[in-house]
Amino acid sequence: MAVHLRILVILTGLTGICSVTTVSEVSVKAGGSISIPCLYEPQYRNNLKYLCKGYDWTSCSSAIKTDKQSSGRFSISDDKIQRIVTVTIKDLKEQDRGDYWCAVEIKKLVDERKYFYLSVTGGTPALDVDHQEIQGFIGEEIAIKCHHSNRGVIKWCRLGSSCVTEPSGSIDGTEVTIDRRVPNVFTVAMSGLRTESSGWYWCDKGGFQMPVHLTVTEKPTTTTVAATTLLTTTEPENPPTGSVDKETTTVQSEQQSDSVYLKSFIIRLSLLIFIPVVTMFIWFTLKKHKQAKAAASATATSCTESDVDVMRGSVVFNRPKGLQKVNVKKTECLTDCHVDQ
Repeated sequence: MAVHLRILVILTGLTGICSVTTVSEVSVKAGGSISIPCLYEPQYRNNLKYLCKGYDWTSCSSAIKTDKQSSGRFSISDDKIQRIVTVTIKDLKEQDRGDYWCAVEIKKLVDERKYFYLSVTGGTPALDVDHQEIQGFIGEEIAIKCHHSNRGVIKWCRLGSSCVTEPSGSIDGTEVTIDRRVPNVFTVAMSGLRTESSGWYWCDKGGFQMPVHLTVTEKPTTTTVAATTLLTTTEPENPPTGSVDKETTTVQSEQQSDSVYLKSFIIRLSLLIFIPVVTMFIWFTLKKHKQAKAAASATATSCTESDVDVMRGSVVFNRPKGLQKVNVKKTECLTDCHVDQ
């Protein structure tokens, strides 16, 4: 009876293999970290996912679950849109080596799961990449270097899709070329990237895999010189003292130069304003002086003519006693003339 129950559990587990997809074996250097993606079926989007450690599925122990996203060196995330749960283990140690299961909890039934083996070594891993997270731009090409120390067939695979063997092929409309001319390295080039090219891939050689996550986005454009400088120039957090002094001196010199230029500009602007003002003042002063002089001259002329008219209009001769009467012709007088006796 117990044997029959054991066989039933194994057969039920085999049916779950198609429901969860992941790598079969990874090799990582001690002290490093690894992220393992596991693809599950659409009907399990809202189910609890977890990582279980142990060779025997019936006795494995849970290391991390999605209801508690981090626990010590373990963390887990669930992308329900892509239907991928990703488990990350940091600061790997020798004791982390062993058997693991990506699992989906199914109430009242046997949980769906997929087995993989984690190898932790103090030397060179059997298969490794420079970075597990890479970024590419739409329409461009990206290259991934897969370092290996084992023998076997070389492949480049996409999680939940197909694989390309050397030298070339395509995955979901993206061209793939594999080049292994460099010893112990094969380079995967993906060209004509699209947004749909984003996802999990892995290098595959001799039964080992190394997952790589690709994100494809629009290429950013730089709009200002300041932004270009910020993107392309990285300054050290703690520059040498001599460098700081030099930069301070340069800044001070630039500030002094700016101050001299500002003063020169202010002086020139003041002269440009002062000269026209003085010129206008002198012009108005001269004009006013001329007007005053003309007015004074007109007043003097008027007074002179008035005196002459008075003198011409009233001429009286006073004859001294003993003198004879003087006859004056009317024609010689401008006005009536009277002679007093």
